[in-house]
Amino acid sequence: MGWAKDMQVVVLCGGMGTRLREETEFKPKPMVEIGGRPILWHIMKHYDAHGFQKFLLCIGYRGEVIRDYFLNYQVRSRDMEIDLATGRVELLGESGDDVKWSVKLQDTGVHQLTGARVKAAIKYIEGDTFLATYGDGVADVDVTALIDHHRRAGKMATVTAVRPSSRFGELGLDGDIVNSFHEKPQTTEGWINGGFFVFEKRAFDLVNDDENVSLESGVLERLADLQELSVYRHTGFWQCMDTYRELCLLEDMWKSGQAPWKTW
Repeated sequence: MGWAKDMQVVVLCGGMGTRLREETEFKPKPMVEIGGRPILWHIMKHYDAHGFQKFLLCIGYRGEVIRDYFLNYQVRSRDMEIDLATGRVELLGESGDDVKWSVKLQDTGVHQLTGARVKAAIKYIEGDTFLATYGDGVADVDVTALIDHHRRAGKMATVTAVRPSSRFGELGLDGDIVNSFHEKPQTTEGWINGGFFVFEKRAFDLVNDDENVSLESGVLERLADLQELSVYRHTGFWQCMDTYRELCLLEDMWKSGQAPWKTW
């Protein structure tokens, strides 16, 4: 629906990613690469595939890496001519990347929690409704259907619920015999917060400017207590990147050409 395409997408990019220390000692987790591109780029490309091109990135830890990436986005992918006498840079030819994104970057602090980061971003959000997600998970969520669900529910916020893959192989047992083995199957019970939110701006009136709270306990729990949080159940692909093993899993999917989140 046309009214939705001007919505901004807030991406939380400020965390330290301590469980992925192999990759995040010198860069923030959203800049960890899958197939030679930051996972942040993959997330943004998915939203772009649904027509959303206005982004607000809440940066923090190693935020300069994200700033440099977008400041030099075209320079990285284009032929160029540099006049060393004047410092003038001219980009040559056509870009192989057709993104038309508008990207705002807001330094929301190194130690701020996710709820406080989004609260700080409210001043840069246009309109009453916006999208938001984490900078470390990919999915094939139908964003347009998610927004339609949010509109029908009429609540202040909608969270996408997912049933994640198990972190361990699942054994089917018959007495002392294993009759089936499934490597990291999707769990059949228990829905979890998968990100991919829709928020009405007024939801963050529940958070004081000086509160350093997480999105989960400081916003979502309060909304749930008020019966103002609807749920959109996503039964398709979803995968976070919390550990090195999960990074390798996503990389293997990309290399094999079987990356379900590649919706563009």
